[in-house]
Amino acid sequence: MPNYDYKCQACGHVFEEFQAMTDEPLQQCPECGGEVKRLIGAGAGLIFKGSGFYITDYKNNKKSNTPAAGPAAAAATDSKPDKKDAAANKDHSAAE
Repeated sequence: MPNYDYKCQACGHVFEEFQAMTDEPLQQCPECGGEVKRLIGAGAGLIFKGSGFYITDYKNNKKSNTPAAGPAAAAATDSKPDKKDAAANKDHSAAE
């Protein structure tokens, strides 16, 4: 149910009334009993509740979300051979 703003035509008193949208507009000022007019307002706008509305809500704890940053990519881009492979290559080249 929305809040409606009213202004008294006689005394200038401005007040809010919490009413259903189907309720009839108020006719009398609670201060002086004069005629009131309902004011047109911009409203409260959108109110987002809950998570998922900020970029930080989607942030992972991982450093990167790209597939190239996975463990298989790290092994494929590793330029240093293992010590066992280096020793085997050294022994193999000496035997030739």
